[in-house]
Amino acid sequence: MKKETRYRQELVHFGKLLHEYGYVAPTDGNLSARLDEQYVLITPTCISKGMMRPQDLIVVDMDGHKVRGGDSVSSEIAMHLLIYSMRSEVKAVVHAHPPVATGYAAAGIPLNPALVCEAVIGLRAVPLAPYATPGTAELDDVLRPLVAEHEAILMANHGVVTYGEDLLRAYLKMELVEHFATISLVTKLLGQEHLLNAEEIERLREQRQHTF
Repeated sequence: MKKETRYRQELVHFGKLLHEYGYVAPTDGNLSARLDEQYVLITPTCISKGMMRPQDLIVVDMDGHKVRGGDSVSSEIAMHLLIYSMRSEVKAVVHAHPPVATGYAAAGIPLNPALVCEAVIGLRAVPLAPYATPGTAELDDVLRPLVAEHEAILMANHGVVTYGEDLLRAYLKMELVEHFATISLVTKLLGQEHLLNAEEIERLREQRQHTF
């Protein structure tokens, strides 16, 4: 129970950060943490991430069935469970709609990590999944080919999902996606991009292996 209590506090904390930074609005977005091999703690549907309390969070099993909690489970629980099922090391998932990165997703443009070295090290690449209706099996189908090889995914006309070994890392990847999207947008406004070459990218990938 100590672990669950800590995760409840962390989910509330990072939910507030998402709201404060404008990465979610009204009741958008959802966050989760894997408690163990059987259960996941997730934010409920239709709640502001800036106003959550630890007791608002819901425990579900790996089939998405509610185990504990009074509210309804997020309609996007399947996306979280897909990521957990494919990545055993992942312990947390964050889904949000940061404005600049979501603008790229709505424009149908993936984020090229060869533009900024920190993005190559921290994210490898941020691909674009084709549009699928949120909360449906169709969304799982378009995400499934991308989950294993990436740390963050843009979802066309939808938003961003990031994941990691803990909530802090999953949240920081969301920050990095939005930061990189903003830098990428500035280069487009300036009218040119200076991409890293293949040798520079390979050096960064080697550095990444020693960092993560």
